Amino acid sequence: MKKFHYIASQQDGKIVERDMEAKEVSEVLAFLSKNNLKPVSVKPVSESGKKELHIFGGKVNLVDQIFISKYLALMLRIGTGLLEAINILINDFKKPAVRSMLIEIRSSLEQGNPFYTTFAKYPKIFGDVYVNLVRAGEESGNLEKTFADLTVMLTKQKELKEQIRGALIYPIILLIGAIAILIFMVMFALPRIAKVFLEGGFEPPAFSRVVFSVGLFLGEYAVASLSALGIAIVIFIILNKYSLVFKKFVFSILSEIPVVHDIVKKIALQRFASTLASLVRSGMPLTRGLEITSRAVGNVQLEASLRRVSEEGLAKGLTVGEAFRREPYFPQTVSNLVGISEQAGHIEEVLETLSDFYTKEIDGSIKTLVSFLEPVMLLVIGAVIGLIALAIIVPIYQLTTQF
Repeated sequence: MKKFHYIASQQDGKIVERDMEAKEVSEVLAFLSKNNLKPVSVKPVSESGKKELHIFGGKVNLVDQIFISKYLALMLRIGTGLLEAINILINDFKKPAVRSMLIEIRSSLEQGNPFYTTFAKYPKIFGDVYVNLVRAGEESGNLEKTFADLTVMLTKQKELKEQIRGALIYPIILLIGAIAILIFMVMFALPRIAKVFLEGGFEPPAFSRVVFSVGLFLGEYAVASLSALGIAIVIFIILNKYSLVFKKFVFSILSEIPVVHDIVKKIALQRFASTLASLVRSGMPLTRGLEITSRAVGNVQLEASLRRVSEEGLAKGLTVGEAFRREPYFPQTVSNLVGISEQAGHIEEVLETLSDFYTKEIDGSIKTLVSFLEPVMLLVIGAVIGLIALAIIVPIYQLTTQF
């Protein structure tokens, strides 16, 4: 028998939290279902007391993080105690994953643990930046300002993602539609036309025979071809999510495409400026802030540059400006502004300005990319359709001239 800790909600919305012994998780779930309880989380308790969390009902996303940070900042500003604020959030939030996490935070606070420790248990949801900002705010006694800053930072991240997604949605729809049309023509329409010519005793020209042969092959193995394409897409998504080596390989390919490389670099610089500004504003030492920022930027080249700035520059006595100027990844404007801000003593303000600047630059670059992609895709689609049409028209023309 194993010991499990479960959190479940009753039909009236009240939360029940207890321990029970069972052989498997399924037995706990059956018990909850029998008692009309909706599972929120089930935690197998090991002998050391450490619990593994399995959340039912979604996960804590970026929007949830923004709301949690915003409401905590608001309630702390008006004088609400931290534990009382958490209880209010538990009652207000209906999403099971969020409520489960908030209940765990409350339990941790009641046991006298630091506030940030619960966030640290979920590194895939709350990254190093979030955890360390909360920790710095808790140690300085200024959690209200910390959560206000987190709200602003996370909101900017959300707006940037929506900006990129909104700009790319039309080209993506166009690409999907074009691929669907080509698949239909090549795998279903072309094989039928090819059979008419090849089985009718007419010898089409070599060019048409090649196109017809491709169409007949894809038509015969349409299911296998589509299955292989689907499997390839799934494998790509899995590798890109879980394999660092594959992610670096994809990144190296994207870095070779001029317009895409420019956008990738600007996104990384914007994330660097926004993240480091928040960390410095919280009172964190610059070297520690650079280390945390390097893990948050999502760019291999920039991560290496930031580590060198911290470990080979600042740690050896160089000024911030000198350390940044040694790294070719940073544009001269960034290095100069960071150097000037160090002398003036307001580096976080300059970094915020750089963050806003690159946000606008990203918008312009994406619009340029979209204006480039649309005609290129139309040309490629037109060329393929024209190729198929030519392969059909030429033998028809030759056939009509024989009579």
